[in-house]
Amino acid sequence: MRIAFVYDVPYPWHKGGIEQIFSTEAEALAKDNEVHFFTLRWPGMEKEFVHAGVRYHAFGKAREENVYRHGRRSIREALIYSVFILNLFKYRFDVVITEMFPVLHLPMIRAYCRATGCRLIIRVAELWGNEYWKDYVGNRIGPIAYSYSSAAIRSGSAFYITLSSASRNKLAEFGIEKKRIRVFSPVIDNEAVERIRGEEISKERQVIFSGRFIKEKGLERWIDAVSSAIKIDPRIRGVIVGSGIEERRIRKEIEGRGMEKKIEIRPFYKDKLELYREIARSDAMLHMSEREGLGIIALESIALGTAVIIPDYSPVPEEVKEMCIVESEERIPERIAEMALKGGSARLRKNNLGLFSISKIDEFYMALFSHMGIERG
Repeated sequence: MRIAFVYDVPYPWHKGGIEQIFSTEAEALAKDNEVHFFTLRWPGMEKEFVHAGVRYHAFGKAREENVYRHGRRSIREALIYSVFILNLFKYRFDVVITEMFPVLHLPMIRAYCRATGCRLIIRVAELWGNEYWKDYVGNRIGPIAYSYSSAAIRSGSAFYITLSSASRNKLAEFGIEKKRIRVFSPVIDNEAVERIRGEEISKERQVIFSGRFIKEKGLERWIDAVSSAIKIDPRIRGVIVGSGIEERRIRKEIEGRGMEKKIEIRPFYKDKLELYREIARSDAMLHMSEREGLGIIALESIALGTAVIIPDYSPVPEEVKEMCIVESEERIPERIAEMALKGGSARLRKNNLGLFSISKIDEFYMALFSHMGIERG
C-alpha cells in the first residue's frame, strides 16, 4: 500500500508526544508498505530523504520560534504549511493519515482525497471547546477558530483515531459516528522498557519531568511544587529534560527561587534510552500539565517502574489517571518528600499499559484499512 503521513512537526527533529506517535506509526508501517511523510523542513533536515524506511518530503524552513509564537501555534505558519500540502498532488496514495492540528491544512487534504479517491484518516489528540479557543487565541479570534475547527473536523467522510476514550467521546459529541472512530495510542516500546528494567538501576531522591517548554505544561507550578518538597527534604533534587520557547522564563523562575543547584535543566537526550534511564532512577515523575491529550511521558514512566504524580485537575484520560498518584496541588510537595524518604516505593498500577504498546501498530492499521475497504495490493 502507498501511505502518506502529513504533519508539520516531525519527530525526532521536533520533540513531542503526538510527533513521537506519528513517527513510530510511520516507521512500523514502512516495513511492509511504501510510506511518505510530508512536513515542514526543520533544522538538520534535507528536502528529500529516507529515514527509518520512510520517505520524507520537507518544505520551507521551520524553526520553533516561527511555528510557536507568543506561546501558541502561529496562524501564519499554519497557512504556509497548508500551501505546501499542494505537493501531495504530485503523488497518488491509498491512504492519507494526518493530525487534526494545525487545522488550517485539513481542507487542502480533503481536496486531495476527493480529487484522487484516496481515503483519509485524521488523528485527534485533543478537541477544544469555544472557551479554550478564546483563551488560546483571544476573545475576538477564539469563536472564529472554534467554528472553523468544528466545521473542519466534521466535513468529509474521514475515519478518526483518537488517543483516548475521552477524545473519542468528545468527537462523538461533535456529531461523528462512533463506527468511524478508533482509539489507539502506540507509545510504549516494550523492548526498550525491558532493556532498561533489566539494568537494575537504583532509585535516587530525584523528581523528573520531560517535555516541551510551553505554557500548557505547567512548569511554573512544577518548579513551585519541587521547590517546596526540597524545603521539606533538602536531599531531593529536580530534573527537567526538554527545550522550547519558555526556557528563558523557566530558568528565571528557578533562579528567582534560589534553586539553581537543586533543579537542573537538561536538553532532550539524543538517545531515548538515556531518558529512560534517568526516569528509572527517579523517585517520581511529576506531571503538572494543564492540557494533555494522553500523557505519554507518564505512561513511559509507569512502564519503567517510576511512580507518576499528577494534580487532581489533570486532564489526562481516565485510563492513564487511574495508574497515577493523584493529589491536590497543595499536597504534592509532601507526597514527593514522603516518596523520597521511602526511596520512591509505591505500588504501581499497570493494568492499562497493554493498551499502549507499539507492537500492535501493524495489526491495528491492517484491521482499520480492511474496515475502510482498502486491501494491500
